Amino acid sequence: MSANSFDARSTLQVGDESYEIFRLDKVEGSARLPYSLKILLENLLRTEDGANITADHIRALGNWDSQAQPSQEIQFTPARVIMQDFTGVPCVVDLATMREAVKELGGDPVKINPLAPAELVIDHSVIADKFGTNDAFKVNVELEYGRNRERYQFLRWGQTAFDEFKVVPPGTGIVHQVNIEHLARTVMVRGGQAYPDTLVGTDSHTTMVNGLGVLGWGVGGIEAEAAMLGQPVSMLIPRVVGFKLTGELRPGTTATDLVLTITEMLRKHGVVGKFVEFYGEGVAATSLANRATIGNMSPEFGSTAAIFPIDDETLNYLRLTGRSDQQVALVEAYAKEQGLWLDAKAEPDFSEKLELDLSTVVPSIAGPKRPQDRIVLAGAAEQFKTDVLNYVSTADEAGVESFPASDAPAIHPNGAPSNPVQVTAPDGTTYTLDHGAVTVAAITSCTNTSNPYVMVAAALVAKKAVEKGLTRKPWVKTTLAPGSKVVTDYFDKAGLTPYLDKVGFNLVGYGCTTCIGNSGPLPEEVSKAVNDHDLAVTSVLSGNRNFEGRINPDVKMNYLASPPLVVAYAIAGSMKVDITKDALGTDQDGNPVHLKDIWPTEAEVNDVVANAIGEDMFNKSYQDVFAGDAQWQSLPIPTGNTFEWDPESTYVRKPPYFEGMEMEPAPVTDIAGARVLAKLGDSVTTDHISPAGAIKADTPAGKYLTEHGVERRDFNSYGSRRGNHEVMIRGTFANIRLRNQIAPGTEGGYTRDFTQEGGPVSFIYDASRNYIEQGVPLVVLAGKEYGSGSSRDWAAKGTALLGVKAVIAESYERIHRSNLIGMGVLPLQFPEGRNAESLGLSGEESFSISGVTELNDGTTPRTVKVTTDTGVEFDAVVRIDTPGEADYYRNGGIMQYVLRSLIRK
Repeated sequence: MSANSFDARSTLQVGDESYEIFRLDKVEGSARLPYSLKILLENLLRTEDGANITADHIRALGNWDSQAQPSQEIQFTPARVIMQDFTGVPCVVDLATMREAVKELGGDPVKINPLAPAELVIDHSVIADKFGTNDAFKVNVELEYGRNRERYQFLRWGQTAFDEFKVVPPGTGIVHQVNIEHLARTVMVRGGQAYPDTLVGTDSHTTMVNGLGVLGWGVGGIEAEAAMLGQPVSMLIPRVVGFKLTGELRPGTTATDLVLTITEMLRKHGVVGKFVEFYGEGVAATSLANRATIGNMSPEFGSTAAIFPIDDETLNYLRLTGRSDQQVALVEAYAKEQGLWLDAKAEPDFSEKLELDLSTVVPSIAGPKRPQDRIVLAGAAEQFKTDVLNYVSTADEAGVESFPASDAPAIHPNGAPSNPVQVTAPDGTTYTLDHGAVTVAAITSCTNTSNPYVMVAAALVAKKAVEKGLTRKPWVKTTLAPGSKVVTDYFDKAGLTPYLDKVGFNLVGYGCTTCIGNSGPLPEEVSKAVNDHDLAVTSVLSGNRNFEGRINPDVKMNYLASPPLVVAYAIAGSMKVDITKDALGTDQDGNPVHLKDIWPTEAEVNDVVANAIGEDMFNKSYQDVFAGDAQWQSLPIPTGNTFEWDPESTYVRKPPYFEGMEMEPAPVTDIAGARVLAKLGDSVTTDHISPAGAIKADTPAGKYLTEHGVERRDFNSYGSRRGNHEVMIRGTFANIRLRNQIAPGTEGGYTRDFTQEGGPVSFIYDASRNYIEQGVPLVVLAGKEYGSGSSRDWAAKGTALLGVKAVIAESYERIHRSNLIGMGVLPLQFPEGRNAESLGLSGEESFSISGVTELNDGTTPRTVKVTTDTGVEFDAVVRIDTPGEADYYRNGGIMQYVLRSLIRK
């Protein structure tokens, strides 16, 4: 019950239903607030308890100073939690482990139970092993169940053991698309109350639902667990960046072009830790699908959220996707009553403002390794000539790119390096593979597969290509992985599926696939040619992430593009082709065919969307979405409130987080005599720290699986093994593209082990075991944007379990910094303008960190003193940003804090 200090409790009548609401207009200053902060304000009014959330907190939000730096902490209570299976499995593993820990400490294990609705969508486990055939989907699903049987049994047990926990089985769709199409409420109804739908999710792209007017963002699995168990999210009232949209997109441009433009603008502006909110008359001209595409990319430009207010477009989408008439009426009535309805002419009080005329957007791609590196399509082939030099040249020890005279690469006619290799396909045909060859062309990921306009455009490009006699090049692995079954339904209804199949874009599964590293192996002859001749080949995918080593271990350069451009590049076969000018191929009569010859008009796309997509498709796809098929229902599961751990399992193991835990936390200590486990550069992502892709046989993780009787073909991926801490610790910092500067000349999970004379090069895992045995704490040194990318909790869990006590970086991405604290690792920042290089740190020093013990007095020091045995000294900024985070750190982590809190209740 709310303390209701502002007399905000009221009633809203919608049709025959009456709902309790908390009126925003009861708080002075609320009318001028941005939409996103109004949602936070309602959250505080409804959850005001006089202790964690007080009238002063509510007044502080009403009096928000848009120009001030964030300083006021509030407690945000999300209405629900959403998860995908890679991050969801460890969440449920942790909950199961917490039940046992509660029991051991004398508490009631059933107290460990979600208090808010928690929904998990299994979408990250399907791998595109089979492609280009009509049975690809069937084969990949069978392989998926075979590989993941233990995990799926565990999740089915969780569905029965925990209240308020539901699982959407495999083969249904991508979590974020299932969220916007079915799970999102926009306005929540619970216990007779109506209030804005809000959420946190264990995937950074949870922000896709921002396009539906729902405030939510990605968090680490450990934060999600706390939210499920009723813990509010501690946060500072953020700065809000107003992004004004004007005009309309020009024909020939897509949502992908728009979102890559916005990503580049916002990443350049700097929005990490801020909310972005779209306003202006251009919002009304932006379809819901395009809004969702923009919201989805929030992690790529670095904001916490990227939200659109509710308007008629929101209501139309809710109707289309099968929401009830009463729900749609409630959303409209509630939004208008609470001042949450879009006023295209209004200009709320924003901290900063940007503006984009939609008519200025031009066709673009992004790459070869970051989503913010936008390339105008017309200049892509020219840019490739420059970028490829970073992948085919050699680097001397100073890091200067150079070609030894004898090794200077051949030059392709367009000026790009060339190393043509003759390849023989299994059917006996031959072709030439070279640098720049597109070896993966994937229509994949939540970003675009939710958007019918770009999906239909891709299918129409395929249709027109087939009619001209074109198909994919023989070396291109082509995959179609839609975000939901609705997509294949409208392809079928429009008669477009056969054309996609003929170009090689057969359905491979409903899931993330290529975008998260589940692209599956390249054809054997392609892989061999690439590796034997060190070819810099490329992928083109309609995803949101293209970090190094993420897409496929054989592919060095990765490009994000719209689905129709993915089809076009599959036909062209090379990034050296300027697809805006050069012919993609020849038709049946030998005439050149250009992109403009197969590009659909806006009218053609709109006609298919209007005639092929209906409410009945969504009703059919989601009528019994949690039940699953016969294969899912037949999985045998244990019963009982606590899980029966299988000691032989290589997928699900009881983690060690609570071993030896006592009711009272031990005092925080300073760090002395620490060695450097890794010294890293800028833009090290959570993919670098905790890869989700393939497990190599000669790595510590591969050796562990082999020792436990797992055949190489059954290794599966790191992502699918997240329920087994033994695999994940060994896979931490194991990305094949990681460059640890204290082990120069290596690439992958290597370091130097200073427990041994001379500090020989060693696997990071092996070295960490030696340090732990000798009682030596570890630190990580890093550059800017440390931990960017996915909200990968194992990037923090693995770091902690390797014995790392502190990370010292130039700057952090929000989720990873928070996750480090959640695992008891201290995030520190170099002084402004300084870094490891300017301070002369080699990574071979011994480090001591003093001043940390101030936390025991209930205060958080602004800085701590870092000293080395070589005489370097500096004051590192402590990045524990809120009192709540300080509580987590004092307890050794967020899970320990929550566990102690629940036992005391």
